[in-house]
Amino acid sequence: MPRSIFPMQIADLSAFAKSIREQIGELDRKPGHVEMLNLLSRAAGFRNYQHFRAVAQTADVIEHWRPTLDDEPAADEDRVLKTARHFDDEGRLVRWPGRRGQQEICLWFLWSKIPAGQDFTERQVSERLNGLHLFGDAALLRRDLFDSGLVQRTRDGREYRRIERKPPPELKLLLSRVGQRAEAA
Repeated sequence: MPRSIFPMQIADLSAFAKSIREQIGELDRKPGHVEMLNLLSRAAGFRNYQHFRAVAQTADVIEHWRPTLDDEPAADEDRVLKTARHFDDEGRLVRWPGRRGQQEICLWFLWSKIPAGQDFTERQVSERLNGLHLFGDAALLRRDLFDSGLVQRTRDGREYRRIERKPPPELKLLLSRVGQRAEAA
């Protein structure tokens, strides 16, 4: 049976190598061939090797995964406008949106209000979140921030830290919309 060749381009070799090292460090043995293919695929941003193969077979994987500076995605203004309705004139969340897409933008908004590079206790994070919403469920917001990969916490949940990631273009637009209303009030 002939072997299929799938090219893979790595945008950030340093991050790729670090991811491989961390994944191998979690293993208690040397990875086998298939396991190594999965490790490499995950480090490149795919779920596993099967996901990588599926993308490679249906699309030009090099062009699909090559980041370019000119191709910054445009913000979905309609989604931002609908999400902005969940904020009051002081920039606080009045209610938690029902749609997941709007919830994600709100989570990014909350993420942006957590200072970078600092550790916080659960109480400090809850107090900060309580100042940003009015529906009284800081635990829901903490869990969603963690589940979305925007904050990390210790196993016992006592300490939290913001994870630095590139926010979606909708965040900048939402911050300006909510900020404009707060300034007008």
